[in-house]
Amino acid sequence: MSKDWNKRTQAVHGGTRRSQWGEVSEAIFLTQGFVYDDAEQAEARFIESGPDEFIYARYGNPTVRMFEERIAALEGAEDAFATASGMAAVSGALTAMLKAGDHVVSARALFGSCLYILENVLSRFGVEVTFVDGTDLDQWRAAMRPDTRAVFFESMSNPTLEVIDIEAVSAIAHEVGATVIVDNVFSTPVYSRAIEQGADVVVYSATKHIDGQGRALGGIILGTRDFIRKTVEPYMKHTGGALSPFNAWILLKGLETMALRVNAQTDSAGRIAAALEGHPALARTLYPGLDGHPQAALVQRQLGGRGGTVLSLDFAGGKDAAFAFLNAMSIPVISNNLGDAKSIATHPATTTHQRLSEDQRSELGITPGLVRFSVGLEDTDDLIADLRNALDAAMAQNI
Repeated sequence: MSKDWNKRTQAVHGGTRRSQWGEVSEAIFLTQGFVYDDAEQAEARFIESGPDEFIYARYGNPTVRMFEERIAALEGAEDAFATASGMAAVSGALTAMLKAGDHVVSARALFGSCLYILENVLSRFGVEVTFVDGTDLDQWRAAMRPDTRAVFFESMSNPTLEVIDIEAVSAIAHEVGATVIVDNVFSTPVYSRAIEQGADVVVYSATKHIDGQGRALGGIILGTRDFIRKTVEPYMKHTGGALSPFNAWILLKGLETMALRVNAQTDSAGRIAAALEGHPALARTLYPGLDGHPQAALVQRQLGGRGGTVLSLDFAGGKDAAFAFLNAMSIPVISNNLGDAKSIATHPATTTHQRLSEDQRSELGITPGLVRFSVGLEDTDDLIADLRNALDAAMAQNI
């Protein structure tokens, strides 16, 4: 496959493997194991497998390998390991490389399950974690230590949409030899240049924009060949977080249309954010593509000015107004996924981040009135009209 292809071409053709039948659509290899010609071949394969030699589906599979190679080409990574979910990718990337006594520096603004891994799981096994304001480079510098093994952050935080400077944080981390792990879900593979900007490891929940149609769970860890094959693969294949071949096939199909979907959703998100900004029902409209966003200049530099597919609305009337808005919508659905063809809204304080204490949510800017809105592929004018009607319902709640 050509390394000179642009992203949309890589997303359609990267990593393609055809059987002797020459199929156009990638084949699904639904098998747990693989047959060897003789005992000597089995012995040799367990010592060292080649790129087209497989042992067991938990270790690797031809359909899964196509997905890994395609997204690695798309992201500009040397290699990738596909996982059962986005959280399997996050936990796998971290736990595969860390041991008791290691130190991690992480941005504080994270998805609830990511916080659980860092606060509860890693600490249970003797890993020390220091949390910082991800947008404050001085805090990153102050937190680094000689024993800092890794830094972790969401390049665009969930759900308050802070944007972290990948290049600057990577430079700070590399001064002490730390590995930079970036959860890049909100930035999407379409706009990402995270590895080019200094990240060592990039993780995605493929459940989101890569599938993009609410069908399947999946995740991916991307990095150098040494990191993927010598650190991640031994851990993942023995702990069992493998991606289903059927889900890999769905995600391959999702990659083919991802750029078209994400660009259309981002265009729509920008129009919606501009249309709703300043509405009297709202205390804040959070969208990285707005000129007033705190990291607007960074968005231009890091993401080409593309604000992504998600915005957040903070209601002046708190939880009651937020619920009135959610219940008045007629087109979007209430759910906790994002990056879907359908517009989806959720109330983070009572769903994705409900396990956090009130003080933690307050520190992260997750107010009782905050609603996260993932923009789908519906007509933008229809969405704006529907959301304005729902905002009126939220206003009526406060009268």
